Amino acid sequence: MKKQDKVYDVIVVGGGPAGMMAAIQAAKLERSVLLIEKNNSLGKKLLITGSGRCNVTNTAHLNDFTKRFGKHGAFLRSAFSSFSNMDLMDFFKSKGLDLKIEDSGRVFPVTDDSKSILNVLKEFLKENNVKIMYNASLAGVKKTSGGFRLNLNLKNDEVSMNTKKVVLATGGASYRATGSAGDGFVIAEKLGHKITPLKPGSVPLKVKEAWVEDLQGISLENVGLTFKSGKKRISNKGDVIFTQFGVSGPKILDLSARVISFLEKEDEIPLLLDLKPDLGREELGVKLVEAFKIHGKTDLKNFMKFLMPNRMIPIFLKLSNVDSKKKLNQINKKERNSILNLLKAFPLKVTGCLPLEKAMVTCGGVSKKEINPQTMESKLVPGLYFAGEIIDGCAPSGGYNLQQAFSTGYLAGRSAAC
Repeated sequence: MKKQDKVYDVIVVGGGPAGMMAAIQAAKLERSVLLIEKNNSLGKKLLITGSGRCNVTNTAHLNDFTKRFGKHGAFLRSAFSSFSNMDLMDFFKSKGLDLKIEDSGRVFPVTDDSKSILNVLKEFLKENNVKIMYNASLAGVKKTSGGFRLNLNLKNDEVSMNTKKVVLATGGASYRATGSAGDGFVIAEKLGHKITPLKPGSVPLKVKEAWVEDLQGISLENVGLTFKSGKKRISNKGDVIFTQFGVSGPKILDLSARVISFLEKEDEIPLLLDLKPDLGREELGVKLVEAFKIHGKTDLKNFMKFLMPNRMIPIFLKLSNVDSKKKLNQINKKERNSILNLLKAFPLKVTGCLPLEKAMVTCGGVSKKEINPQTMESKLVPGLYFAGEIIDGCAPSGGYNLQQAFSTGYLAGRSAAC
């Protein structure tokens, strides 16, 4: 193993948003900084966020940010206060990148291209003389009298690096193709830290019904969603996309972490889709009666085209137990109510989710109880800092998780430089 004599002030491990921000902030305080990245380029996961458009943050108030992270929100308050969503927007605007606000306060670059965000980060890294080492994976971290020694695996070699401070920003264990393989959790655990159970966040759900495969690719716009677990229920409204194994879509992904927590106690969770959420049951019933009278000679299966995608009709009518070939004027009240009930509560049974590596976000990680929220420094190992997804806690989509990465990276980087 080759040993380098140079002692860096700060070594940041992980070239994602948290790591890049930590490196930039430490270097801004005139510290010698080395950024270590296991891939051959920076920000691989950043480039695919927001379907390649990069939902970089949200315009929500600080209190809303903390609420989005649930029981972990209080821990993040200092980080969000130190480097807020407005600070982050100013950070990118300072390099001439304009941003735009879309639905629910989501913030995107006007270019609709995540490369624009990455290019600004790279510009800051270069401007502040951050040295970057690519294709280097962290094999181990050892505490020394002067700080830390990091053992790195390169493509054809091994090298040992010395530093006074370390920032671990290695990400979670989701989207492994981007380099997030959970390496940081192993290192943190060896250094004495507790890793809370890793769970997928923002992940498509699996359902019990085999016929869902026949609906693969169908998208239902703005439908009501209700998940039930005993007396508890989660309700929302949004687009639903049928997949080969179940359901996906923005709101499904947002609610998935809570649904997964229900599944820890039950084998399956009912999901009811309200296909006509803007109409009350009684109002929809009246409209069906009127439509059936006006179009009395129309076959039921042909009329259903006005209510849902064609491929969904055979499954819907099979579940309703109403003959698809019946004329509308032949359908009795019981049959009409059966159709009405299904329109307002189309049933599915959620049995699980895709594995962690397929999730957008990792929930779980280094216990926040062992990290100083004012500095992101380890309470167990002085000089060791954490930033980004490696820290326990996650939020729904909407720019919240990226802001967490930038805010904790900012705080960790500046604290490590002191």
